[in-house]
This record gives sequence, structure tokens and C-alpha cells, in this order.
Amino acid sequence: MRKLLIIAMYSMLIYLPLISFGQHLERELDAMLTRTFPPTGPGAAVLVAKANKIVYRKAFGKANLELNIALKPDHVFRIGSITKQFTACAILKLAEEGKLSLQDEITKFIRDYPVPDVTIEQLLTHTSGINTSAGAWTPETRKRDFTPQALIDSFKHQPSDFLPGEGFRYNNNGYVLLGHIIEYVSGMPYETYISENFFKPLRMKNSGYDNTASIIPGRISGYQKDNDTYKNADFLSMTQPYSAGSILSTVEDLYIWNKALMDGKVLSRKSLEKAHTSHQLNNGNFTAYGYGWWLGNIQGSPDIKHDGLINGFSTFTVYLPKEKVFVAVFTNCENNNPEVIGSKIAGIAIGKPYHTNEIGLPIAQLKSYAAIYESATEGQRTVSYEDGRLLYFVKGGPKEQLIPFGNDKFYFENNLTIIEFLKKKDGSIGGLVSETAGKAVTFIRTGIKLNNLYAINISPEALKRYIGKYQFPDNFILAITRDGNRLYGTGNGRRQIRQEIVPYDTCSFFARNLDAQLVFNLDKNGTVTGLTKIQNGIAVAKKVE
Repeated sequence: MRKLLIIAMYSMLIYLPLISFGQHLERELDAMLTRTFPPTGPGAAVLVAKANKIVYRKAFGKANLELNIALKPDHVFRIGSITKQFTACAILKLAEEGKLSLQDEITKFIRDYPVPDVTIEQLLTHTSGINTSAGAWTPETRKRDFTPQALIDSFKHQPSDFLPGEGFRYNNNGYVLLGHIIEYVSGMPYETYISENFFKPLRMKNSGYDNTASIIPGRISGYQKDNDTYKNADFLSMTQPYSAGSILSTVEDLYIWNKALMDGKVLSRKSLEKAHTSHQLNNGNFTAYGYGWWLGNIQGSPDIKHDGLINGFSTFTVYLPKEKVFVAVFTNCENNNPEVIGSKIAGIAIGKPYHTNEIGLPIAQLKSYAAIYESATEGQRTVSYEDGRLLYFVKGGPKEQLIPFGNDKFYFENNLTIIEFLKKKDGSIGGLVSETAGKAVTFIRTGIKLNNLYAINISPEALKRYIGKYQFPDNFILAITRDGNRLYGTGNGRRQIRQEIVPYDTCSFFARNLDAQLVFNLDKNGTVTGLTKIQNGIAVAKKVE
């Protein structure tokens, strides 16, 4: 009896820390996710598993804004490029069955493909050099259904980006080719092969190939964001992402999938190890990508991950094999970045949280960091102080706000990079270190003069003359609109985000969140005739309406 009592007490001592861990995790994640996904907007389904046990599974925000329906953890999402790991595993399974070799050239299966010497492995690893262009397709083109052959025909005659094995460039077209090879070798449509070999055997009941015409229980609406306004996502025929991004699933089905992979129920250990190993280029450099997965680390712990971005949806899954932690964050807004929140959750789950609590710093100190910094390998970065914000950007790129959490340490709201400014012996700023996932790059402060721009006030009446559409020589159209006392610019390309433009002179504006300037051109009567855009060069547009 005494022995049984001791065993019971020992079991409780083991169990109590697990209860404590679960309660602490739930409180912390609830607070973080409620802030990130407010109840009135599109939301997210989140799952966390540790040591083969689900420890957190919740949803936040709305599944449908028009019907005011709350999002649930078992709702079905487009997973975008997370599809690639299913395509990669299908290829590896066929290889294990002796039906193909990763070193086979793709012309063995697609005989009329005009680019020789490209192997299946190079398609898997994004090192084929096959042209990555998606074509200048219009919104109407995006609505059309394509066969796999028609997709291939749309890019196969485009020039290669580089020679096979000589570089790395993320490539959806390469995975379209892999889908076609799966169909050729297996004799099944891609969606049938994936369903019969993965979804059905693993009882992934809420996973499948997306078809907009089908009634799919639990499938939710997807959205895009225009500044503070949500819109229904642009329509996309799901025949177009195909084997690069057309699968639907849930956070729990992805957990079932990951567990089956790690338990050896999908592929052999040897095949899975290849898929989860960073590929090496001809020059010896590693790409941080295997077969359908990115490889990196979270707070020093190795991880295996992938994100997905597709019309209306943005998704992320990550697995830390050492700690056996799996995290999935699926969102129904394409402008969200679940990789940041998912990585933070994983850091908390392994007891290595990202310490980024904002502190206040004097304005004079913030201004002291403003300069142009340069690295021998990464080029230049600009740090500027504008309208009370310290901003960081690559020339011509988006501006990201630096948020202080230490005396000279800053983080970004939307990514996991940490910036630390370096001081000289005299206390002046001599450089900065940018660290992402354990990789640190040092930038030295240059003597290049930084032109800080300061906003001025212009009356709403005076702003009216700039409203209109401006056409550039390449037919790109920039629409300038007004909302109260503010002007905005929106391009006509896919995923063009409306940008606020701020006046710093009577006819000159800078983009609030982008390194770009617009100078409006006037005739002798003061009528606006066009504009000059300064962003990685100069381009002139004429006013067309």
C-alpha cells in the first residue's frame, strides 16, 4: 500500500508541472492572440502540440464578416504554399516505389519541355533556374480554369533565371511541373493521388483540393485589407495554384499530417531526412530549403517550417524536432503574417520567448540613430526619423518601424529581426547589427547625407487638384484619392496596397510606409499635368483623368 501511495504521489509531481505549463501557456497565448486578431475582423485558428499532445487549440476573430460568424478551430482554410510539402512527399513516395529517381531529368516525363538538364531534385529545391514569372495576367485571366499542361505552356518558353544548380529562387512553376510529373507517373490526377495516398489513409477528413464550385463543409471566407478596410479577396481559379498551392485543410489535420510524417507513416526515415536537409548549390552554399520545407531555427532551436499566401488566406506551420513542438496558425486575411506570431508561440512553448517589451526612449536619442548604414554583403539600409517614428528600410522598399525594447535594441512589429546599434568609444553610433534566426549581419554607418523629410499641412481644398489617375510608359496606372485631409496612392497591379502620401512641400509628397516620393508636375497655369515618381530610379507619368 505504501509503495502504491509513493507511486501515485510521484505521478502527481510529474503531472502538476504539465498542468501548470498548460495553464500558463493558455493565458499568455490568449492575451497575445486577442490583441493580434480582434473579434470584429478576420481571424485565426491556432493549434499547439507538445510531445504528441495538443496543448492549445483555439480560434479568434471572424470566419465571415458579412454574416458575423465567429471563427472556429475546425474551420477549413486554403493553405497556399504549405501544399508544396504534400507535392514533395508524393514525389519521394514515387521514388521509394522505384517509379522515378530524383536525378531524372524532367524531359523524361515532359518530353516537349524546352529546358534540358533540369532534374526533379532541382524542382523540389527551387534551384532549377526555370523562369519564375507568373505572367502579366489580368483579374479576368485569374478567373479562368487551366489544365496542368496549359499552366506549363504559359511559362515554358520564358528564358531561364539561371543555370540549374547555380542559384536559388522560390519557384511555384517548378512545383507545377512536379504535379504534372506525379500525374504522368501515377496515372492519377494530382488531387486524386494526394487524397488516396495521404488524406484518406491518415484520416485527414477536412483536407482536400480546393474547388470554388464545390460545397465544402467548414470552408470559410477569405479577405484582403486596404489600410483599415477589409474587402472580399479577389477571385482565383484554384486550378492555377495547382500542386504549388491549391490544398484546403485545418490546423488539426496539419498536426495529424506532421505527426504521421515524424512517426514514419508517410515516408522512410531516409527520405524524410533528405526533405528536411538544407540543399547545397553547385558553389557549396546552402539554401535553407529542403524538399518542400524551409529550415531554420527559433531562438537557437532547429525548426522545419513553411508558410502559405494565397488569395484571402495566409498560413504557417512549424515543427521543432528537438522539443517535439508543433505550431499551426491559419488566418483568413492575406495581409496577415502568421509566421511572426507562430514563431513567437513556438518560442513560448519551448521556454525561450522573444523578449520584446516596448520601452520609451527620448526623441533626441531616436534621432541619433538616423543614418545610412552599409554591409559588404547586404548593401545599404536606411534608418530615418519621421513623424515620431524611427523607420528602417531598403532603398525603394517598405518602411518598417523600429520599436525599442532596450537602450540600443529594437524589434519590428511584423518580423523577428532584432536591430542593435553599435556605439563607438565616444558614445556616437558607429553601426548596427541585424540578427534574424541566429544569423547576424553588421552594417557600418556611412557618411552619406540623409535627407529627412518633414510633413507640412495642406488644406483639403488644395489637395483636390492632385486627385486623379496617372499613367506611366509601361501602362502602370497610379490612382491618387483623397480621404478627408489625406491623400492615398494605389497602383493597378495585383496585391497593390493603398499607400498614404504625406506632403513635405507644396507639390512634393513622401509615402508614409514606403521609400518613395511623388512630385506633381504643373503647367504655367498651376494645373496638374502629371507626376514624377522617385523610387529606385525616376519615372514620369501623365495625368489621364
